[in-house]
Amino acid sequence: MFGFKMKKFLSLFILILISCVKTDDYEVPQSQLPENVSTEGTKISLRAVKNSYNEETGEIYTFSGDQYFEAYVISSDRAGNFYNELILQDHPENPEAGIQILIDENALYQRYNFGRKVFVKLNGLSISKNNGLIQLGKQNRGDLDPIVSSEIDEHLIRSEIVEEIIPLQINIGDFSSDLLSTYVQLNHIQFNRNLFSPSNSTFAAEVFDQYDGLRQIEECDSDDTALLSTSTYADFKWLSLPANSGTILGILGRDFYDDFYIIQVNSADDLLFDGNRCDPEFFTCGTNTTEGKTILFEENFAEITNENKLDPLGWINLNVNGGEQRFVDATSNGNRTIRISAYNTGENPLEAWLITPPIDLSQTQNEVLSFDIRASYDNGTILQVYVSEDFSGDPEHANWKLLEANIPMGPSNRAAVHFSNSKVDLSCFSTQVYIGFRYQGRDPSRTTTYDIDNIKLTAE
Repeated sequence: MFGFKMKKFLSLFILILISCVKTDDYEVPQSQLPENVSTEGTKISLRAVKNSYNEETGEIYTFSGDQYFEAYVISSDRAGNFYNELILQDHPENPEAGIQILIDENALYQRYNFGRKVFVKLNGLSISKNNGLIQLGKQNRGDLDPIVSSEIDEHLIRSEIVEEIIPLQINIGDFSSDLLSTYVQLNHIQFNRNLFSPSNSTFAAEVFDQYDGLRQIEECDSDDTALLSTSTYADFKWLSLPANSGTILGILGRDFYDDFYIIQVNSADDLLFDGNRCDPEFFTCGTNTTEGKTILFEENFAEITNENKLDPLGWINLNVNGGEQRFVDATSNGNRTIRISAYNTGENPLEAWLITPPIDLSQTQNEVLSFDIRASYDNGTILQVYVSEDFSGDPEHANWKLLEANIPMGPSNRAAVHFSNSKVDLSCFSTQVYIGFRYQGRDPSRTTTYDIDNIKLTAE
């Protein structure tokens, strides 16, 4: 399957180079559009088609006989966010099942436009599961290949009916395998605020985006988050993400490695963001970010060759869910850091805290907190930074104030190189304080790796 994906992207690149002309006209020659579309054979449901795939064996199943199903197109390759594929669902409203069909053809939207009713003849098609999605295509030596251009008309019959597709309104917490490849609507959604620092992030045009750009969305009415996936070949990849809150219309899918759910949109017009943001209330003392000459606390982890060495220094390194994973020592390019990740831990949820020893601010003024953070294998912003005056050993029984830290967005498929620095004004505190780094992961869906370094608190 990986080989097919590589061929897919290479083909698209060549297509762009030769600049094939497309038309906005959805009409096709009338000879290809009979007035009375009829199909021979036995009609079966799309749910029954999907059930033909055996999850236990994982074997490709090839259909025989004159069976067919009817469905409605919910994807469009017009903007380049879908390629060599059609996504179909069984009903224009309240779908019960959806499926992906691999097709070796470009500009599918001209003939199989959004909402178009189609009939899919199954004889000779095969069904499999790749990247978490049930797919239809042609079996080729144990793999599933797209339907070639010359065979499209043997399997896909385009009717004259175009229905309005009514999106299924769901919450992020409702994501499930039953809803994969269906058209959904998410309300009260915004992009994570850290995507806009220092400038507006694009959909998929950052230097670390390879094949797809993943951008965290969050639900205003809950703590749930998900990821919007945009192809680096989409014509809207250069656009800045909308900074407000609003609604997303898209198709529920899975990432390439089948680790987590994603949302894919047909175009940037499917994001309707005209509401106010719903960011949490950050605590602030002021706007001073000038470090003082007096160092009250400093840790660069250069001597922390094992995370257990933090304990005698007064640090608290704790997994509050009772699991084993916590912050660990790490080395990258000769630089030691403290690292946390939920990846491959099996812990769902994973909440870990790294809390400094007490830092006395009673005799100083104009205190500024500084630290560096790096994000790698990013699939969501799941780190927060807090300050407390009454922490006594249990982070769940302390009063924590959320700081407006710069939690960077990192590459989704590799380790990052650069750190992002945060400076926070703590001048309104006059007692001892504790700085807490809180990680909230879920393996395998929320596993971003963070490195923390150069924690320093200064004063005048």
